[in-house]
Amino acid sequence: MKSLIRYKTKRGSANENQRLIENVYAELADRGPDGVRYMTVRLEDGVTFIHIFMAAPDAGPNPMGRVAAFAEFQRELPERCEEGPVAQAFTVVGSHRFLSD
Repeated sequence: MKSLIRYKTKRGSANENQRLIENVYAELADRGPDGVRYMTVRLEDGVTFIHIFMAAPDAGPNPMGRVAAFAEFQRELPERCEEGPVAQAFTVVGSHRFLSD
């Protein structure tokens, strides 16, 4: 499973959104599910976020569903957004030292 999710927060919600995302990474570092690669970037405009998610086939159907901080991040996401999340599956065509251990 590989997906790229893009959305735009309201200007006043961007820092809170980032704080919630940082909580997700803290939990992942402490006790994250195996087989998950996850990255988030905040674009130069300050309000657009892109999440890149990759899970190994044996990671289960929804490995992020076991991350409490991720559930908290998602809880009021629609209210924080100016443009809601759009998810797209993707195929890696090439990579040079990106998203590797």
